[in-house]
This record gives sequence, structure tokens and C-alpha cells, in this order.
Amino acid sequence: MAYKNLQHFIQTLEKNGELVRIKEYVNPELEITEITDRVSKEYGPALLFENTGTDFPLLINSMGNYQRMCMALGVDRMDDIGKEIEGLFKMLAGPKDSIMDKLKMLPKLGQISSWMPKVISGRGECQEVVMSEPDITKFPVLKCWPEDGGPFITLPVIHTKDPNTQIRNVGMYRMQVFDKLTTGMHWHKHKVSARHFNEYKKLGMKMPVAVALGGDPVYTYAATAPLPDGIDEYMLAGFLRKRKVELVQCLTQDIQVPADADIIIEGYVDPAEDFILEGPFGDHTGYYSLADFYPKFHITCITHRKNAVYPATIVGIPPQEDAWIGKATERIFLAPIKMTMVPEIVDMVLPMEGVFHNLVIVKINKDYPGQALKVMNSMWGAGQMMFTKMLVVVDGDVDIHDNAAVAHYISEHTDPENDIIFGQGPMDVLDHSCSKMAFGGKMGIDATRKLPEELRGPEPVTNRSSEGIDRQKIRSRFPEIRDINDSLLKMGISLVFISVEKNRKGHIEALNRDLFATDELKDVKVIIYLEHTLDVQDIADAVWRFSNNVDPKRDHFVIRATDEHSISHIGFDGTRKTKEFDGFSRDWPNILASTMEVIEKVDGMWDKLGLGPFIPSPSRKYIKQLYKGGAVAEES
Repeated sequence: MAYKNLQHFIQTLEKNGELVRIKEYVNPELEITEITDRVSKEYGPALLFENTGTDFPLLINSMGNYQRMCMALGVDRMDDIGKEIEGLFKMLAGPKDSIMDKLKMLPKLGQISSWMPKVISGRGECQEVVMSEPDITKFPVLKCWPEDGGPFITLPVIHTKDPNTQIRNVGMYRMQVFDKLTTGMHWHKHKVSARHFNEYKKLGMKMPVAVALGGDPVYTYAATAPLPDGIDEYMLAGFLRKRKVELVQCLTQDIQVPADADIIIEGYVDPAEDFILEGPFGDHTGYYSLADFYPKFHITCITHRKNAVYPATIVGIPPQEDAWIGKATERIFLAPIKMTMVPEIVDMVLPMEGVFHNLVIVKINKDYPGQALKVMNSMWGAGQMMFTKMLVVVDGDVDIHDNAAVAHYISEHTDPENDIIFGQGPMDVLDHSCSKMAFGGKMGIDATRKLPEELRGPEPVTNRSSEGIDRQKIRSRFPEIRDINDSLLKMGISLVFISVEKNRKGHIEALNRDLFATDELKDVKVIIYLEHTLDVQDIADAVWRFSNNVDPKRDHFVIRATDEHSISHIGFDGTRKTKEFDGFSRDWPNILASTMEVIEKVDGMWDKLGLGPFIPSPSRKYIKQLYKGGAVAEES
């Protein structure tokens, strides 16, 4: 389904009971985030803030659940898109023996051509109003979290082009607003736009850039999609909406943008200029990404529709709206991965707690020994999958959308000393656990049923039954342990979470060795160690903090089995790393939480918002877990 514009999408959301209009004034600085954080964690509605203190309403959380993400993509189920892509791949790649087979392809090829973007003449709806004096501060740009470096544009669809080939790239990178005509341009070193920037730098040329906000929501999704280099994001958008994207020429830059967008920001980046200090920013990992130097974007023109709506999102501790955008990518790009690189894959899942790159679970049809390892290496070589920190492979009969079923299967079929591999490679720039920025450890877990060649001994080593451990006894012997969650043992999952107050070098490794030597933990395969401030009874939070804080290659401790019939053990240090105890030299970021002042302000206005029963602030829990300091945690 092609939406005529963002207003059409808003009307559709409202018609389906998926949107609430908020008429009360809400400040874009921190207050909109606080309200949205409460709603998004309850999988609540899209929010249209109609009174922002500016001339423009603000739409947020518009794709913040499964139903709305499907609505944005124009489908009933996300898997329908993957099936269509798979059918298209098979049609184009299959044998074409007869003239009739070739003739049958023609309509499909015509359909493909109908998805290609088209530049139209004249001005578009996005250019109905031209600001006489461009001023980005006239829009309700959000300051999302207390330690953010300023307000940030959070849903910008950013257009650049290669100066040599003129091939367009459409991406999404946050933009910090510094003044009415200047923002940052936060593209990471691995991104296509960063490569374009380097090409302009070689040529000594200014780089034209255009930013679109709003329009058909599929544009926003396409800008986030992990497409191969050189594939036009607007071809994907055309395929998804079953209608080509119409583009118009910018007024001051040689770039084309969607005619039906709400707001267009035109400008340039000058590679000859010094970079500007940008950030911190409360990011999708649930931690601040810290201040660093990025290019400056100079605004030359701003245009917008007459009834423009400013679209925004917030990111932070999951679940948030971006988790559903990630879910769409998981379902849509499964088919190309299966068809072109890893045919044995049946399904894959990126759990929300893994914040995209930290954890991926893959289901395969296994036929030969070592096949799980082959899949791991293929996945790590597949585009943005190269950033995956932890990759788990299970068999084709597992329901990988059931977290408990997956955890039980991993526990039953994994021998820690034999079935877990460690390596290193490129990591997401936002991964703060790496000893070196954007380069760190990776872990692959082969949780498939083992063939004889893959076993450590003559028979598989199965789980030992356990109904739990004497937590008080353990804590009395090891006073640094604050809490123990052994609830998974009763489900046949041989994993225990332990919160510990680390107080010396080598502490976790020594504690791990001592604990697995006790009678209480001798039958447990895995212990995950977390910080003493964390509630380890909250498993979702425990997995989120662990996946962010661990470098698997550096932070694992294996206890090998005493014989071929005994189980082996592994512990993971998921605590914060410091220079004092870990020799860790990078700054460690703080987690995200609002302030009590903002929380209480929103508490007081809740009944005026029209959002139904009161939702308490998630930040009340996380404030207790904050480190000393601001965006950067203090050492002690």
C-alpha cells in the first residue's frame, strides 16, 4: 500500500485505533521522551503531540508495535514480504529452458521496472512553503535524554550521492542541532555516506546533502534497511509500497528528494572544514554514545508542506520503536540471506534485548558435521551481519520465537568447552565493551544436535537436573555476591545470573573458578556475572545489560571437564569494565534514565494527556542503577 503522505498514514492509524492526539502542551525537551518511553514500553499507541510550542505537531512511536509496523509497510504480516522476495528470487534465478518460460517472466520484469524511482518536473508538495530565512529551531526538535549534547533530529532520511558515479544513497544518521543553520552529521566509518564524504574530500569539493522528514513511512524504513552498496533504497521503497517513489529536484542542492515528504532540509558538508564535537546522545543500546568529532552540515534551504508534521523517534533501553523497525529488517532480509549466501537457514531472530547487533539466533537444517560453524562464518561475512557479537545456531525443529524454548535447547545441546567458538573482528561503533573502538570479540554457539564427529567423547554430555541452589549458603561464603537468579534451572536451562560487587583485579575469573568448584554449582553449565546494582531477577534487563557489557572473547572463563563424561562450565563477565580492575582504558557510558524533576512533571500532567490509566516511569527503576557522573561514568 502506498500512503499519499504522512497525513494519510496518521489518518489510517487513527481509524484503526492506533493513535492518540495529545492537545496538552508538552515540552520537546525531555518531556515528550518521558511520555513516549512509558507508552512504548507498554506497546502503546502512536502519539501525535499537537501543542509543541512551535507551528508544527510532532508524531512519534508511529511504528512502535507489530501492527503499526505492518501498516507502515502495507502488509498484514511481515513474513509476507520475505515470501514475496523469495518467490521473486526463484523466478529470476531459476532455469529458463523454453521460450514460454522466458515470456512468462516479462510481466514480472515490467513490475520490477515499475518500482524504480522517478524524477518529476516542477515542485513537489514538500516545497509548498519555502522558509524565507531557514531556521531548523522552528521545528520541535527533541532533546531526548538529560545528558544529550543538545536537541537531535532522530528520523532524518539523509540523501547523498557518489561524486564519481552519481549513485544515490539514502541513510539515517542522527543530527545534533547546534544553531538555526548548523547540525552535526553522525555517519559512522562503515556507512556509505561516510565513503561518499571521503570521495568529495579527495576531489576537494563540497558535498551536497538533503534531508527528508515525513512522507510515506516506508521511506523511513528504507533508509534504515541494510541494502548492499549500490542498490537504491527507493527501489526497495517502491517494491514495498507497490508504487514508484516520485522525486523532485532540491532548490539549492543538486539532489532529488521525495515529492510527498513533509519537510526538506537542504545543505552541504565541507570536507575542508574541521569536524565539530557532537554528542553525547542517548542511543539505541540503552546507553549514551559519547561525544566525538563529526562533520558539520550547513543548511542552505528549508521547505515544507503547508500542513507539515514533524516525525521523530526516541531510542533507549528496549523495548522502543526501533525494535519493531529491526523486526521488519529481520523478516524482510531473511529471504535474501537464504537465497544468496546461506541456503540452509530456515529462520533467524534478533531479540530485542540484543539491540540489533549484539545477539542473533539462527535456525538451520543441519546435514553434516561443522555445518553450524560454516553458517556462523557465512553470517559474519554478510554485510552488516559482520557487526554481530553473539551468534547462536540451533536445529530446524526449534521455535526460535519462543525465548524459553531456545534457551532450553541451547542448554541441552551445548558443551561449553567444545561447542563455543571465539574470534574477533569489526564491531558496531556504539559497542562500548570493546577494548578498541569498533573492533572486538565475537562468540558463536553451536547449539545443534551433535553428530559423532563433533562430540568431545563417545556420547553427548547432557544437562544435570537441578531444582535450584542454596542461594543463602553461596552468599554467606562469597559476600561480594548481592543476588542470585537460579529460576531457569527449574525449567531445565543450566544458567544462573549472579550480581556481584567487583572489588579487585581478576575478581570475576577467581570467583567463577571457586563457584564452579562448589557442590551447589557443579552441575550448572553457565554463570553470567552482572553488576551489583542490577536486579538479576529481571531476566530481560539482565540479558540486555550482559549483551552490551561483554566482549565474549575477552570476558569468558572456561572450566574444562574432568573427563569425557562430565559437563564443562563457562562464566561470562557482564559487569562494567574499569581501568582499575580490568585495565580498560576507554570511557564507559552511563545508562539512560530521565530526571526525577521530569518524571514528577509528567506524573502531574498525565490525566490531561488522554492516555488512559497511569503508566509509571521506567526511569524510576534505572535511576537507581546510574553510575556516578554524567554521560561518562566516573571511575569510582
